[in-house]
Amino acid sequence: ANVVHLLGLVTLVGPIILLDLRLLGFARELPLSPVSRTLTRCAVAGLLLLIVTGLLMFAADAGPLIGNRIMQIKLCLVVFGVANAVAFRMLWGQRLTEWDAAPPTLGRLQALLSIVAWLSVGGLGRWIAYS
Repeated sequence: ANVVHLLGLVTLVGPIILLDLRLLGFARELPLSPVSRTLTRCAVAGLLLLIVTGLLMFAADAGPLIGNRIMQIKLCLVVFGVANAVAFRMLWGQRLTEWDAAPPTLGRLQALLSIVAWLSVGGLGRWIAYS
């Protein structure tokens, strides 16, 4: 499950980081709507894979993990990351074509927070093994 979990993390975080970088203004020659549609599908597949494998890994060592402060922070960041993505879709999902001309400041802030949150989730996941 650990290798599959790592694959899920890469499948989630890779597309999310690429999408967030595009939202921040990188690769503006690529139209945002189709880029977003494609990368979001990949990220959702990665998230589903992470949920399944994460639950399996958690179940194997639930006692110590439930009280682990790093695990608690990681789970809070996962909830934040998902909530941020859902809020982003609700706020901007129908207006992504406007981003090619003028990306809104709040949306760019959401993209930056997404990068920080998901990279932190991955880092904390690795750190749990050493705590």
